[in-house]
Amino acid sequence: MIRHIVLFRLHEFADGFDKNTNIERVKAALLACKSLPGIEKFEVITAKDGLEATMDVLLDTVFTDKSALDAYQVAPIHQEAVELIGKVRSARECFDYEI
Repeated sequence: MIRHIVLFRLHEFADGFDKNTNIERVKAALLACKSLPGIEKFEVITAKDGLEATMDVLLDTVFTDKSALDAYQVAPIHQEAVELIGKVRSARECFDYEI
């Protein structure tokens, strides 16, 4: 199995919306991908006031194998999320590893 973790920092204002609105937009776009084949775990976490976080959104996923991750990457619904995130993020960090 492959664990795929991605963190995003969002701009204060982007694509016509403030950061909090864009956090919710990104979360919804990512959650729309949750039922794609080969996904064992899919969680979207957002930063909470009062808790330390240097990023705004965390995506924590587990895929059955590398081919499932590869299929997810090119799925049209995921590409829609990628397009939105590209408009509103200021930073992205990713870490994939085998479990």
